[in-house]
Amino acid sequence: IDNSGYVSDYELQDLFKEASLPLPGYKVREIVEKILAVADNNKDGKISFEEFVSLMQELKSKDISKTFRKIINKREGITAIGGTSSISSEGTQHSYSEEEKVAFVNWVNKALENDADCKHLIPMNPNDGSLFKSLADGILLCKMINLSEPDTIDERAINKKKLTPFTISENLNLALNSASAIGCTVVNIGAQDLKEGKPHLVLGLLWQIIKVGLFADIEISRNEALIALLNEGEDLEELMKLSPEELLLRWVNYHLTNAGWRTISNFSQDIKDSRAYFHLLNQIAPKGDRDDGPAIAIDFSGFNEENDLKRAEFMLREADKLGCRQFVTPADVVSGNPKLNLAFVANLFNTYPSLHKPDNNDIDMNLLEGMLFLSLIDSLCVSFCGIVLLHRQRYTLNVLSDLGEGEKVNDAVIIEWVNQTLKSANKNTFISSFKDKSISTSLPVLDLIDAIAPNAVRQEMIKREDLSDEDKLNNAKYAISVARKIGARIYALPDDLVEVKPKMVMTVFACLMGKGLNKIK
Repeated sequence: IDNSGYVSDYELQDLFKEASLPLPGYKVREIVEKILAVADNNKDGKISFEEFVSLMQELKSKDISKTFRKIINKREGITAIGGTSSISSEGTQHSYSEEEKVAFVNWVNKALENDADCKHLIPMNPNDGSLFKSLADGILLCKMINLSEPDTIDERAINKKKLTPFTISENLNLALNSASAIGCTVVNIGAQDLKEGKPHLVLGLLWQIIKVGLFADIEISRNEALIALLNEGEDLEELMKLSPEELLLRWVNYHLTNAGWRTISNFSQDIKDSRAYFHLLNQIAPKGDRDDGPAIAIDFSGFNEENDLKRAEFMLREADKLGCRQFVTPADVVSGNPKLNLAFVANLFNTYPSLHKPDNNDIDMNLLEGMLFLSLIDSLCVSFCGIVLLHRQRYTLNVLSDLGEGEKVNDAVIIEWVNQTLKSANKNTFISSFKDKSISTSLPVLDLIDAIAPNAVRQEMIKREDLSDEDKLNNAKYAISVARKIGARIYALPDDLVEVKPKMVMTVFACLMGKGLNKIK
């Protein structure tokens, strides 16, 4: 209904009614819980068209789902794609939002306009299917991942010239496994899906990648200025528990309060008239009295425009003065598209947060720094350590279980396989344990990859003798990227290899063993 491509919980009751199956509110709430617990196949916390239709078939007859499909197909801005898959309900369709496609294309065009490796793909036409074709070789996806989380992918591992179906698949594997490593959900998405340009999967993955970048600095451990958002009498710990979305809402309301305007509670219904945005832009625009550049005056002449679309256009012209007109069109503002408006606001925050750390008198800075340090450590662990995050832990445990035919294999089995594989490939490297200091060079890992997938490793990219700390780090970056490129979903960081962290080292070799034995899909 809101053109997001998903069904929101608050939309369900109206949709059931339009599909000739009116239900009371309590029943709809029960259904939402059921969908998220049982029918949410990709565990993304959203109700997709496919999941909704599947439930409709269970609740009533197939005629109802057909009625629903006709209703959805009539919605402006939603494109439905016919066909079924092995995991879809019979007769269902995938849909995607044209507005989101346009927004993402424009964002990628802007982000990569000066990248020499993307000249053959950029700019894409936002009004056709260029996006789905342009992402099919994996280069743009890899580039966007590095923009969202710098240094995730070693550029040397990306195949850029004389691409073949095989090297394209390598790029797509690299993109998918790297996206997973930065927190994106890639369940039920394969390299072939991206190569074929399946719109709902491409847009879903691209949004996750973009969102990682937009939200990167919207957490207190990485941006102390957010402390200014503390409410009176509120503990810092409470503020630190807020999600990026909640912090963004708090940030908007902080500026709206300072402007003497009413606060908002969402990025859909409450922003449709653009007036909150006018005040937000006026608050964050540089005033010329700090180090944020020359003053930029926000023109309020369009504030009282009677037509909502025209008012939104006036507002976006002012946003353009700040270099922040991305993600939304006037129609997206007026329709209250929550995803695109969230992205619009996040971009505003990243460009002009207009927040300043409180003075020492306002808060105990020693206590604050201690809490921020602990929060940073926790954040780093949650974001990057494969043992901490549940889905990463499950993946590693599944790999170990698969290697042992249902029984979890121990370290000795993995080490023996690694050394035997290296020896069989006439490699000179070996490891005595997952604490072996030679692992800091990443040479055992690179040689193992070369043994598993000959020609995947470009030997000229490796430094083997007289290694400095920088050389070791470069080897590690390359090793992890090439491992992901051949299909190993590795969550370890380059530093984990350089510093020889046993648990993370074990996950690297276990995933490579799984790939070598063809136990990883």
